[in-house]
Amino acid sequence: QVQLVESGGGLVQAGGSLRLSCAASGRTFSSYTMGWFRQAPGKEREFVVCISRSGGITYYADSMKGRFTISRDNAKNTVYLQMNSLKPEDTAVYYCAANIFGGWGAKRPNDYDYWGQGTQVFVSS
Repeated sequence: QVQLVESGGGLVQAGGSLRLSCAASGRTFSSYTMGWFRQAPGKEREFVVCISRSGGITYYADSMKGRFTISRDNAKNTVYLQMNSLKPEDTAVYYCAANIFGGWGAKRPNDYDYWGQGTQVFVSS
């Protein structure tokens, strides 16, 4: 069992930055990969990025490369998503997710086993 709690969302102007955090508890954090997804109103949940167990390997959705950076601190059981140069189209609920049993590089929501409750990001123009 894994519990995930996101934080760091909020309202930001276009061009601004936010750093999301996701604190994990339960299973040994360094034993599973982590991912970030987002879901805008009326749209399907969208893969953003995932990070390997050690943090040494990352895999970004093509549209997220360059502005978003994932990292993790296994000593703190936390994964982060640094978001820069935010655009109004980045407005969404952002979710972290744990991939316990699946393979590396999973991009489908169904590949992830545990989810946080989400944190709202709103980017104003």
